[in-house]
Amino acid sequence: MGLILGMVMGMALGIALMAGWRHMIRYRSSKRISKAVDIKSLSSLNRDDLKKICGENFPEWISFPVFEQVKWLNKQLTKLWPFVADAAEAIIKESVEPLLEDYRPPGITSLKFSKLSLGTVAPKIEGIRVQSLKEGQITMDIDLRWGGDPSIILAVEAALVASIPIQLKNLKVFTVVRAIFQLADEIPCISAVVVALLSEPKPRIDYTLKAVGGSLTAIPGISDMIDDTVNSIITDMLQWPHRIVVPIGGIPVDTSELELKPQGKLTVTVVRANDLKNKELIGKSDPYVVVYVGPMFKVKTKVIEDNLNPVWNQTFELIAEDKETQSLIFEVFDQDIGQDKRLGIAKLPLIELESEAPREFELRLLPSLDMLKIKDKKDRGTLTVQVLYHEFNKEEQLAALEEEKRILEEKKKLKEAGVIGSTMDALDGAASLVGSGVGMVGTGIGAGVGLVGSGLSKAGKFMGRTMTGQSTSSKRSGTSTPANSIQENGGPKPL
Repeated sequence: MGLILGMVMGMALGIALMAGWRHMIRYRSSKRISKAVDIKSLSSLNRDDLKKICGENFPEWISFPVFEQVKWLNKQLTKLWPFVADAAEAIIKESVEPLLEDYRPPGITSLKFSKLSLGTVAPKIEGIRVQSLKEGQITMDIDLRWGGDPSIILAVEAALVASIPIQLKNLKVFTVVRAIFQLADEIPCISAVVVALLSEPKPRIDYTLKAVGGSLTAIPGISDMIDDTVNSIITDMLQWPHRIVVPIGGIPVDTSELELKPQGKLTVTVVRANDLKNKELIGKSDPYVVVYVGPMFKVKTKVIEDNLNPVWNQTFELIAEDKETQSLIFEVFDQDIGQDKRLGIAKLPLIELESEAPREFELRLLPSLDMLKIKDKKDRGTLTVQVLYHEFNKEEQLAALEEEKRILEEKKKLKEAGVIGSTMDALDGAASLVGSGVGMVGTGIGAGVGLVGSGLSKAGKFMGRTMTGQSTSSKRSGTSTPANSIQENGGPKPL
């Protein structure tokens, strides 16, 4: 009896073990299949899908495997950072302070560093992509992240207001730096380096402002003014197609082929606006339009008083430097006592234009180009414009390069004479390109001076002198070109 019971129990236990084993095998198989399906789904995700999952701060090598991780380089950078920071602080102070003055917003009489320390935390390189896009050059894209502990204090002065120290706290930088190395036959085998920030993904510089021993309310709108200044310098100086060209090697080098050049002329007619938002308590807004391609040099229409459906029909001629990546920006303001109020802004990518083919656009006005930070998304009306793009030939391009140098000096003289408060001020009237595209007609400001935008990169020139011991004052690096212009830049799409 015991023998039979033992046999029955053994058989039951064996069957149970076999059933359990089979169930485990099936479960593991189903998990592997499920995981394979998930991996296949992940492999089909594009950049936008990953942004939704990971947010804006995901490293480039996740979505683009050609970005290689460089942990070894980060270790070395951490060791070198104290020395790199000391050198960088000197360069930034000497090269950026003049830019703060040039890009100083209206209402601010002085903007300087009172303290500048980059801290002890080194930047982190998330990934590097190396590619050869052109013979004789090596292009390196560096995915750079920096959440450091710098101590940066700006001395801000305004009319009738004593200097207020403003501290930049919680500084974070997220950007992709493009470095282009021009190769040479002689040691060190590199004749020049081009440095720029790609606009895709868009460079991000996050920080908070705090008044040291005072209040930000002492100067109304100080936060917005500093934000605009930082964004303008980045867009008009460092963001592709603008760039810094640094000759190296200690020998004379022709960097003309690496520097930014005008590509074509934009004839822009601001026709009318419809259904603008009223900003006045009594009466209606007094609108005008500021037009530009880059933020350094702007033109504006006349003011139409007490009208939410104004008609301007004014024409301007601006310069494009990279049709593939730049955009026309239109800002509609309400003229007011004190600071004018922005009624809306619109953006027109130049890539939508065809050469010698005039087009009319009805642009929807937005409260900001960065709608993620805007809570009020109410309709702000529309702006109707007409645009014609003309591509420069070689002669027009070279002539425009020479003309812009003269225009820049004239604009500086107007600023020194007090005719304009800042090189960021928009100019009344329109400049006209005549003949070869560079004869400028006066704007009515000053003694009929033809005011056309141009911004020579002081940072680039300073770095060139520091590293090579040679003056590069005759070179053009990171400029905004002719035509009462203003240029808003994009960047090369990731390859």
